[in-house]
Amino acid sequence: MVQFRFLGILMAVAIRTKKPLDLHLAPWVWKQLCSMPLGEPDLEEVDLLTFRTLQGILHLENSGITEENFHVMIPLDSFVAHSADGRLVPVGPGGQNISLNFSNRTEYVERTVVAMRLWARPPQHLEQLVCGLPEVSVETLKKLVRYRDIAESHQLVAWFWQSLEEFTNEERVLFLRFVSGRSRLPSNPADMTQKFQIIKVDRVSLG
Repeated sequence: MVQFRFLGILMAVAIRTKKPLDLHLAPWVWKQLCSMPLGEPDLEEVDLLTFRTLQGILHLENSGITEENFHVMIPLDSFVAHSADGRLVPVGPGGQNISLNFSNRTEYVERTVVAMRLWARPPQHLEQLVCGLPEVSVETLKKLVRYRDIAESHQLVAWFWQSLEEFTNEERVLFLRFVSGRSRLPSNPADMTQKFQIIKVDRVSLG
């Protein structure tokens, strides 16, 4: 998560300063940013060890591995695999309860490839990490406000939030831009350290 945020900041700086960057990122990253489907070559590029292990399990020709010695040669007992964060997790529903053997190894490889695609971050997640949330939520805005000389329970505050609820998302984007200079909220509200303020101002009569 930290690395994705850093990448987003790096890209933003490059765009704002018009300084091109030679970023040697795996096609797996670029394809997700462009909503392109992932294939086996992409999985091979980001996790070569797992890819070769799967190919070794699938293609046993001339390997000397038979149905009799399969469990001795293959160090896996069930339909499990290492996820992107290194945890050993089930491959598909109930995978930990399915015994891996010579006859169902093809199903195991197919399910693992599908799971690896799912473990890759979806394009929407990447977009949110790099660009922020597309929707300006009132509930999120309430976490980013500081009250000054007025109580949160005051009727004026209630009317204020009610008005924002009635805004369209485009109107809330304009509001966010007015109070913060940005058009999207971060995916993690804690990343927005500078809060906007609601201040009570006494009406002054000009006669």
